[in-house]
Amino acid sequence: MLKPLKVLIVEDSEIDAIVLLSLLRQGGYDPDFRRVDNAAALEAALRAQKWELVLSDHSLPDLDSSQALQRVRAVDPDVPFLIVSGAIGDEVAVAAMKAGAQDYLMKSNLARLGAAV
Repeated sequence: MLKPLKVLIVEDSEIDAIVLLSLLRQGGYDPDFRRVDNAAALEAALRAQKWELVLSDHSLPDLDSSQALQRVRAVDPDVPFLIVSGAIGDEVAVAAMKAGAQDYLMKSNLARLGAAV
């Protein structure tokens, strides 16, 4: 039986979000999710309900993972926040971890997503 999980996905690619959801299911989770792709939608989703996990792409048109993390932490300082990026440098990743992100994963290597969650 899959474990229910309320997941907020901050991602501008619908295909990438589908991949993340599939990997969560493979990892034993049944995601109840919402995908947002801009700052306004993120704010609305954070006000709408309490999330158990936030997965954030690093680079979106009007938002990056650092900004998303700040907005999430302002509403819920304890929700796990994972960055999932196609290209994130070590400096950005270290800064994100210091700012409160729990982990980061490269989109080219998502095999450990279930374990990271």
